[in-house]
Amino acid sequence: MDRIYCGQPPPPTELWASWNLDPVVLAALVWLPVMLRRSPVGLAATFVMFVAFVSPLCALSSALFSARVLHHVLLVAVAAPLLAVVWPGRGRAGLALPFMVSTAVLWVWHLPTSYDLALSNVAVYWLMQLTLLGSAVWFWQGVFTTNDALVDRLVFVVAGFAQMGMLGAILTFAPAPLYAAHAVAPFLWGLTPLQDQQLGGLIMWVPAGVPYAAAAIVLARRSWLNLSSGPA
Repeated sequence: MDRIYCGQPPPPTELWASWNLDPVVLAALVWLPVMLRRSPVGLAATFVMFVAFVSPLCALSSALFSARVLHHVLLVAVAAPLLAVVWPGRGRAGLALPFMVSTAVLWVWHLPTSYDLALSNVAVYWLMQLTLLGSAVWFWQGVFTTNDALVDRLVFVVAGFAQMGMLGAILTFAPAPLYAAHAVAPFLWGLTPLQDQQLGGLIMWVPAGVPYAAAAIVLARRSWLNLSSGPA
C-alpha cells in the first residue's frame, strides 16, 4: 500500500503545521495563473486550488471524510466553474453528456471500494482529483457557453446540485460508516466515523448548494444584461 497523499491523518494539535509542500503541486499552482493570463477569476480559481491541495485542509481530508467532502465541493462547485469562465467551451454541444459524465464520476469515486483505494494509493488519488475536476470543468463550460436556452441551463444547474444532494442524503442516512479509510482518525477529532460521514453528507446536501445558486444568479444576470443591451 502506498502512502496517503498529504501524509497520515494529523491529530488536532498538529493540523496547522500540516501544509502540503509537494514541489510538483506548488509548481503547478505557480504556473496556473500564467496560463490563465493572471485574470482575477483565474487567480480566484488558483486560490481555491491552493486551499484544497496545499493548506491544512489537504491533511485534514486524510483524517475526516467530512473534510474530504469539503475538498471535493471546492473542486467541482467552486474551482471548476471559475476555470470554466476563464477556459470557456465552444458552445456547441449540449449539456446532457457532460452532466451525465460528471455525475457518474462523482458517484463512482464515492463508492466505498474506489474511495478507499484512492486514499491508499497516490496514483489513484490523483486520478480521482483530475477526473473530478476535469469532468466538472466540462460541465460548467457547457453551463456558461452552450447554445441551449437559459431555462435549460438553469435546469441542469439545479440537477447538478440535486444529484450531489441525493448522494449527500444517502451518506447522511446510511446506518453504518462506509469508508475504511476513515475508520479510526475521526475519533481523534471527537467524532465517530458515522458522525463524520453524516457531517460530510450534510455538507453535500446543504452548503454545497451555495455555489450552484451563485452560478444560477450569474446566468440569470447575464441573460438580463444581454436582453437590456439588445436592439431597442
